[in-house]
Formats: sequence, C-alpha cells, structure tokens
Amino acid sequence: MSRFRFVLLMLLAAPYGLPMVCSADSSAFPKPAYLSAPLQPSGQLHFFSSRVEGQGGEAPRRALVVLHGHGRDAGRTFAAAYRAAVLAGRVDQTLIVAPLFQVAVEASSHCRSVGLPAVQAGDALWSCASWMEGGRAENGGPGAFSALDTLLKTLKQRWPSVRQVTLAGFSAGGQMLQHYIGFAAPPPGGLQVRYVVADPGSWLYFDDVRPRPVRQGQPVDWLSCQDETDRPGGCAYVWAPAAACPGFDRWKYGLSGLPSALAAPGRAPREVYASADIAYLEGALDQGEAPAAHGKVLDRACAAFAQGSFRLQRGLAYAAYDRERIAPDKRRRVQRVPGCAHDVACVFTSLEGRAALFLAP
Repeated sequence: MSRFRFVLLMLLAAPYGLPMVCSADSSAFPKPAYLSAPLQPSGQLHFFSSRVEGQGGEAPRRALVVLHGHGRDAGRTFAAAYRAAVLAGRVDQTLIVAPLFQVAVEASSHCRSVGLPAVQAGDALWSCASWMEGGRAENGGPGAFSALDTLLKTLKQRWPSVRQVTLAGFSAGGQMLQHYIGFAAPPPGGLQVRYVVADPGSWLYFDDVRPRPVRQGQPVDWLSCQDETDRPGGCAYVWAPAAACPGFDRWKYGLSGLPSALAAPGRAPREVYASADIAYLEGALDQGEAPAAHGKVLDRACAAFAQGSFRLQRGLAYAAYDRERIAPDKRRRVQRVPGCAHDVACVFTSLEGRAALFLAP
C-alpha cells in the first residue's frame, strides 16, 4: 500500500469511527465489511471485518480480534489494529475483526461513538456496562462472554485457513477480555488462541488479596511505582485483603458473587487463566491526572483503588500478582509503551504493541 493511500485510509476512518476496509492485496478500498455472527439462544453480534468470505488473495492464517472501549469505538479500534498490521507487514496474512457490543439507542448516551452503525433488528443488546462484565444481553440473548465464544467459532467456519487468533482488548475492552480469559470455552478444533490485555481500568483477582506497594520493606506511594518487582528501583508488594473496601472481592473485581451464567460446574477459571497465552500492555504515561490519561473515565470505586491508583500502577501490580500467585512458571510481565497514555492508536501501533499483537521479534 502506498503511503498516500494509507494516510487517506486513516483520514477517512478517523472522523466517523469507521474503518475503510482493504482487500487482500491491500491496494483497493471497497465498502467496509459489517458482518454478523448468529448467537444462541437468540440475537446476533455484528463485527467489522477486513475481509469477506471468498475474497481473492492470500488466505488468512491468523486473525486479530480487537475489543473496543467503553465508548464502543469499534471503528477507531479497528483502524488502530489495521494500521498496526500494515506497519508490522502482516496485513496480507491477517484477518482483522472488531466486534461491536450494541446498546439500545435510548440507553447509549454515555457509551456512543460518532459513526456507529445503527442497531438492527435481531441485534443482541447490552447496557453500557454489562457487556464488560460478561453480562447477559438484555433482550434475551446470551452473555457477552458466550457471544465472544460464538464469534471465534464463526470466524473459523468462515475462514477455515485461520490457525491462530489473537484477542486484544484496550481500556474497557481490555477489562472485558481479562475477565473473559478464565471463562472462555475451549476454542474450535485446530485454533490456537492468544490474548493481549491493554490498559484496563481494573482487573479480576482470583483470591481475596490485593497489593500494597513497598520498597525495601517500607510502604510507598503508588505513584512512585514506575517499574516492576525484581527490577532495579521497582516496587515489591505485600498481599493482604482490602479490609477498608467492603465488596472489594465481589465480581467484577473478584470471584465473590459470580453471576450464575459463569458459575458453571467443573469450571476452574483460575487454572484456565494460568494456562492461557497472555501478554500485558500498558501505556507508560497512563497515570496521573493529565488529560491524555483520561482520568475522568478511570474506575474510581474503592475496590478499583485497592488495586492501585492509576492504570499503569494497577497493571504493574497485577503482573506481579500473576507471576507470584497465578502462573509463576510463565513469568508474565507488563510491556510498557513509551510515550503512550490512554490511546489505543498509540499503544497498538507502537513497536511494543505490534510485537505483542503479531509476535514480532
């Protein structure tokens, strides 16, 4: 794709939150593909797609599924993923998909982006918050986690050549994805699934402890924690219940009060999470009260502050929790993205973001 055509793509997409979808040869710009996955017991989930079935060119071997934020900016999230694929040289081999969790028009004033497609008859409808927590569609459809399971099955059916799917979520999409991992259904046969969790506002803990930052055994302020445990200058953590926050361990922050739809017999979400292939991304500037950190939409519940003061600190602490208490053998870390605050376009298209999304060296 020429630089001129790529810049034109971004200029056209950005104002409306909608992608201009390219064909397999990356040189033409047909109409955006807005497809649907039929859900059980009822409803449908629409998604933007960089391809349609039967399209010419190289058959995709990988899929990148990106989850929008609280404002349901699926178009902007798609555009960031597409640009990342172009910069990584993976656009011809990768199917790029961005699902849209629809909300009834009369209830969407607080989670509506410019240019979103209108609700269609048969769409599964959630509230502005329920889809992030895996809640059931409010018009009789399935839970949001089940809808994501179905989307993966649909992609595999429509594009049998796909062997690997990377699910990536930013902000509220990262929160939804991080919660989903432990409850995900086994993937369709022949499909390997990876996860990239980027800049969520809060995290799901699997027991009743929360982090308290320390350095050389002494309590320190969260803002002084700019690096990870066991690195020079990094914070360590003392793990203890957040006694000052009643309900700190209730769903969505913990497993207490788990919705009945997720409390299926035989499921062990902690073990499923421990065995998953997960990468963490955090904008290095996603902290403090600067406008770029979007502090107004930061989760400020007491249960969220029990995890850290800002998104960066919460992510660093959770990675330490993961390494110490969930999957010590995997040693999962947060990859900090220099120069990025709370901005999906910055995080996904960065060198660090592309490495996580496409397993680039």
